[in-house]
Amino acid sequence: MRAILSFRLSSVAAVAVAAAVLPTLCLCGCDSRPLAETSSAAAATPAPTLRPAVGAAAASEMQPTKQFSTTGPLVAAQQADVAALRDGLVVRVAANIGDHVAGGQTLALLDDRLLRAGYGEQQARVASLQAQVREWQSEQQVEEADLHRADALRADKILSDEDWEHVKYKVEETMSEVARYRADEAAAEANMESARLLLDQSRVVAPFAGVVGRSSVRVAQEVKKDDVLFWITAVAPLRILFTVPESAMAQFPQGAALDLTTADYPNLRQRARVLRVSPVVDPASGSVQVIGEVVHASPLLEPGMTMQVQAAVQPRPPAGAQATR
Repeated sequence: MRAILSFRLSSVAAVAVAAAVLPTLCLCGCDSRPLAETSSAAAATPAPTLRPAVGAAAASEMQPTKQFSTTGPLVAAQQADVAALRDGLVVRVAANIGDHVAGGQTLALLDDRLLRAGYGEQQARVASLQAQVREWQSEQQVEEADLHRADALRADKILSDEDWEHVKYKVEETMSEVARYRADEAAAEANMESARLLLDQSRVVAPFAGVVGRSSVRVAQEVKKDDVLFWITAVAPLRILFTVPESAMAQFPQGAALDLTTADYPNLRQRARVLRVSPVVDPASGSVQVIGEVVHASPLLEPGMTMQVQAAVQPRPPAGAQATR
């Protein structure tokens, strides 16, 4: 009985071994080459090439250009408060808000009647002294001619030394009078110039060509010295003022392009470029001020308008990265 059982177990094991070996034999039958050749061919087959992973620096270079956007006012290159130069009563206002004025044009006039009278008096005194100087100069010429004749008579022993000295003294006296009246004339001219300057201070004038932006003066108004009466702004050239974070300072070099837009004129695209970047950082906001120059400003633009500022800003390269050619 035990022999029969052992025989059956051996038969089952033989069947299992045959089932395991049969697939291997089939595979070997499909390839007629020897096993050694098959192993050599497998070793000669090149391994597949893997592409290197894109690094952080390369990924940063592939990122699209960022846009920096902010707002800022348009300002003129020249702007000034125009103040009264002396106390006085306003008798005429010659310019109003929005008027275009030329440099030196009168904006307002203060009462100058007393100053005109004083200036006229000084003019008359200068004219009188000038006439006296001319009169004494003529007298001097006559006295010098007499002295020349006296020299000849003295040489011929016709004129005594005493008479010759008298003629010479008259020449010296006349020359002293000419010098005195010339000094009086110079002093009178200085006083006349002072009176003229005071008279000019009665005129409130535009320091340069521009537009009257503000006015705070009216006829019959009493003003004091240094009271601001007008605000004048030039119409060109125009500047754009805005601030950028301290970290973006290096991204706004001189000459960098700017794109300006405004909600007032949606279709307007105005070009500008960076003119200056302040080297001082505001400690409160951590920002710096940038001044841009508007290129060929559109006639639609006016000082004081708020503009949207955009600039193409490239991200900073990673630390230690080297530029490749």
